[in-house]
Amino acid sequence: MRVFRKSIYKSPAELRAMRAAGLATAAALAEARRLLRVGATPLELDAAANRVITELGGRSNFQLVPGYRHTLCVSVDHEVVHGIPGDRPFGPGDIVSVDGGAEVDGWNGDSAFTLVLPDPARPALVAAREELARVTDHALWTGVAALASASHLNEVGAAIEDAVRAEEREGRRYGILTDYVGHGIGRTMHEEPPVFNYRVDRRGPAVKPGLVVAIEPMIVAGSIETDVLDDDWTVVTVDGADAAHVEHSVAVHEGGIWVLTAEDGGAAALEPYGVVPVPIP
Repeated sequence: MRVFRKSIYKSPAELRAMRAAGLATAAALAEARRLLRVGATPLELDAAANRVITELGGRSNFQLVPGYRHTLCVSVDHEVVHGIPGDRPFGPGDIVSVDGGAEVDGWNGDSAFTLVLPDPARPALVAAREELARVTDHALWTGVAALASASHLNEVGAAIEDAVRAEEREGRRYGILTDYVGHGIGRTMHEEPPVFNYRVDRRGPAVKPGLVVAIEPMIVAGSIETDVLDDDWTVVTVDGADAAHVEHSVAVHEGGIWVLTAEDGGAAALEPYGVVPVPIP
């Protein structure tokens, strides 16, 4: 059972305290991305990410989840989220989503990326998977950009849905998972409020200084119907369609927004959207 703090808004001092956890998360995922290649294993990425977090004075917050003992979740192809790292090597053309987080001094960060491995023998497959990863990443940054000017949180989900639908073409449709959404983050990895990746009929909480949320669209190349494997963790698409998952933890403060889990606060990724993130003072 989750216990949520009464207020979803953090003080300026608490926002500053969250920066270390965000940077540790970013560094761990950067190392996982660097090592992700054909022939590497999820367990190798997991060990490297854990080492980085430990060296930065933190600990894996995924390992604090009851029953889970890894630093990362690594999901391949039709696995959407919560894939358990194993020793099966990555293969050519795999679409891989890597999710991880760090706790530093009692504060949390959470982030994820999706990458497609090269496969010269199957260029059409790689192209389709790279397009899915691109659309999902675009949806994420559209949502982050929307947060910068939103009055209420659920405007983020509407922006994400609109971004995904605008990418659809004849014969190409994407599904936005509804069973799994983003969340608030702070003293625990998962806090209120929920962050929807689609339009809902209520406004959600006010977007104002102190709000910190993890925005994480999960997009599939088919039906949004999912199942959980016998390991009780790995979420897969029922129809076997490919999936992508990306995520960042974002803080709202008096001066604007700052992406806690991006080393540059999201500056490079947000530039095409006309949003300039402002460091937390």
